[in-house]
Amino acid sequence: MTKFTPEDLVQYLYNETSVQKTAAIKAALEADWDLRESYEQILAGQKNLEEISLSPRDEAVNKILQHTSKNAGQLYSH
Repeated sequence: MTKFTPEDLVQYLYNETSVQKTAAIKAALEADWDLRESYEQILAGQKNLEEISLSPRDEAVNKILQHTSKNAGQLYSH
C-alpha cells in the first residue's frame, strides 16, 4: 500500500490530485484507520480556518492612511 503524506491529503482535500491519486487516496482512507484519522484532523483544521475572520486594527489602517497621505506628493514628483 502507498504511504500518503499530509501534503497529499491536503491536495486531496482541495481536489488538487490526479484522478489516479484521488482513487488511491480514497481506497487508502477506507482501509487505513490512521490515515483516515490524519485526514479528519486536516479536515477539521480547514473548517476552523474558514471560520476565522481577520481584519486589521483601526489603528493600523489609520497609520497606513497617514503615511500614504504624507508621501503622496513624492510619488507624483518623480
